[in-house]
Amino acid sequence: MQLTPLPGAGAEINGIDIRQMSHAEFAAVQAAYAHYGVVFFRDQSLSEDDHIAFARRFGPININRFFLAHERYPEIALVLKEKEQKTNIGGGWHTDHSYDVEPAMGSVLVARQLPDTGGDTWFASMYTAYDTLDEPTKREIARLRAVHSAKHIFGSGSDNYYKANDDTGPRIGNAAAADVLEDVSHPVVITHPLSGRKALYVNPAFTTRIVGYTDEQSNALLMRLYAQAMKPDHAHRFKWRDGSVAFWDNRSTWHWAMNDYHGERRLMHRITIEGCALN
Repeated sequence: MQLTPLPGAGAEINGIDIRQMSHAEFAAVQAAYAHYGVVFFRDQSLSEDDHIAFARRFGPININRFFLAHERYPEIALVLKEKEQKTNIGGGWHTDHSYDVEPAMGSVLVARQLPDTGGDTWFASMYTAYDTLDEPTKREIARLRAVHSAKHIFGSGSDNYYKANDDTGPRIGNAAAADVLEDVSHPVVITHPLSGRKALYVNPAFTTRIVGYTDEQSNALLMRLYAQAMKPDHAHRFKWRDGSVAFWDNRSTWHWAMNDYHGERRLMHRITIEGCALN
């Protein structure tokens, strides 16, 4: 097993078959995952059952409420863009499930059908985003909390992101579940439950405001934090190939799926693993 840190974010792990990890290999993968925030595997041959078994070694599976599910495996959410569709899923910086009381631990994404070119995914380290903040900003945000919501992305309101893009079809649904989902607040800076490191925990998709700040103050601070997190040297652009698997930690990593393959089909299988309350 060989681990290679990548520029910006994450590490690639080679020389391992994740279908049959030994206890020592599992411990090494878990440690790398906690430290780097995202790990990548190449040349894997995962069936749907293998995908589920790998995810379950790390924790219980979260059944996605909004994505179209695999017809035989409800644990697997389909991240799909058909040839005729213009809008992709996840086409902007975000972290999954920050709108939940106990945000998801991580996601395991397996490439099933890739375009001839394009369709890369960016990953950005929120460890690095926090570590490289100036000290006055660190002091300002040390005890702040931010509100996270799913309503404007998945709900039935006119501001629903996917509703506004009328070619999403059946890929995204169950708006009623988002409508009744109470907004939650989490610390702007968390202590990661696995690594013990501090990480910035806001994101442009689901974070709506800073608790106790006016709208103007909240927007100004969030824009500063987003600009910090989006710096190119905090991110890695992962190029998918057949047999590629990405396993990222939603508490310490943002991601962004590129939408640069119009006229081609891209199908990914995603499993999300349950997390815990953040402090």
